[in-house]
Amino acid sequence: MVRAGLNAARLTEAAAEMADADGIEKVSLSALARRFGVKDASLYSHVRGLRDLRVRVALLAGEEVTARIAVAVAGRSGKDALVAFADAYREYALEHPGRYAASQMRFNPEEVAGSAGLLRSVELTYGMLRGYGLEDPDLTDAARLLRSTFHGYVHLELSGAFGHAREVRASWARGLDALHVALENWPPRNEGESR
Repeated sequence: MVRAGLNAARLTEAAAEMADADGIEKVSLSALARRFGVKDASLYSHVRGLRDLRVRVALLAGEEVTARIAVAVAGRSGKDALVAFADAYREYALEHPGRYAASQMRFNPEEVAGSAGLLRSVELTYGMLRGYGLEDPDLTDAARLLRSTFHGYVHLELSGAFGHAREVRASWARGLDALHVALENWPPRNEGESR
C-alpha cells in the first residue's frame, strides 16, 4: 500500500468504501490504518478520532446524494420532481449502503456547521415542496414526512424485510403516487396551531 499522500479526504473516501463493503459499524481506525499500511497513531494527524472519521463519511454521503438529487430534479416540478428526488435518494442508498447509514447518524451542530451538502439538501427539499404550494410550518412537516417515508422504506429494503412476492420497485412507485396525492391535498392547519 502507498503510504505517501495521506490526508483527511483520502482517508474519508477509503472509510466510505469500507463502509459500503462491510457496514459503517465495521469502520475503525485500526482497519483503515491496516488498509494504508500505517500505524493507527499516524491517522490522528488527519482525523481527530473514529467519531470524526464517521462524521466525515456522513458529510461526504450527504454531498454525494444531494448532488445526485440536484441533477435529477433540475427542470422538474410537481410529481415529476417528487419521483426524481425520491428515486435518486433510493438509488444512492442502495448503491452506497454504508455511506447512507453513516448519513443517518445524529450530529452535534458544531460537527456539521458550514456543510454545503446539508444546506443544499434542505434547499432542494423545500424547493421541491414549494411546488406543491406549501409554506412553513407545512414545509417542515412535509419534509419530515418525506424523509421518514424514504428512510423507512430504504432501511427495510436494505435489511431484506420485504418478503412479499410483489416487486419492491412497484410498491415504491405506488407509495410515491400516494405521497403526491397527500402533498397535493395537504390539510389546512387548525386555527391557533403553533408555527
